[in-house]
Amino acid sequence: MLEPVAYEADGIRMIGQMALGEGARKRPGILVAHESFGLTPHIVSVARRLADLGYAAFALDYQGGGVPLADRDEMSRRYRAFMADPSRIRRRAAAAFEVLTSHPLVDVDRMAAIGYCYGGTAVLELARSGADLKAVVGFHGGLATARPEDAVNIKGKILVCLGADDPLIRPEERLTFENEMTAANVDWRLNLYGGAVHSFTNPEIPFSMPPGFAYDARADARSWRAMLDLFDETLR
Repeated sequence: MLEPVAYEADGIRMIGQMALGEGARKRPGILVAHESFGLTPHIVSVARRLADLGYAAFALDYQGGGVPLADRDEMSRRYRAFMADPSRIRRRAAAAFEVLTSHPLVDVDRMAAIGYCYGGTAVLELARSGADLKAVVGFHGGLATARPEDAVNIKGKILVCLGADDPLIRPEERLTFENEMTAANVDWRLNLYGGAVHSFTNPEIPFSMPPGFAYDARADARSWRAMLDLFDETLR
């Protein structure tokens, strides 16, 4: 079952998609954060896959209106604003998290968040805000933050899956993130996939992108399995 859910975040009307499988039992909840493009069919399909595996998955909307952006320049402008002030994306992610935890079929003691591209950055910021998450997974998402000191608020386990050849996430950024997580005593892991670049999970990138953006079926499958392994460890 897939159901659109309208909610307000940061003074903007958002429209996310709630995906649930059959049955009346309570189940773990997974927040799914989209790429900078906005809420695309690809991200909705991720929520459906998770629902088929027995989770309640809410594909949030952090751009507004529940539809992808049509303008790449506007996407870039918003990205820069989010990066400059993490509190903005934290508010939007927190509002979506409340939608998910309020659902009667969601077990609030077994919550996780995953995100793709900037969505990966977004769920890390949600974790840094102190959200009650057992697991957080980022796929080809940026690791930098304007408030690294907030890592001490992270409650769950962190998994980051990156392409080793991603031109947007340099080794120096990875090292800074590793130091941030270690200093905060976070249980973290970082998986690198050789030959993979940015957006390696997405076969349907909506904009014409420069070299360094490409789907990689092997990295996609391997990172998905790594995520499920973490869920088995923390949510079952």
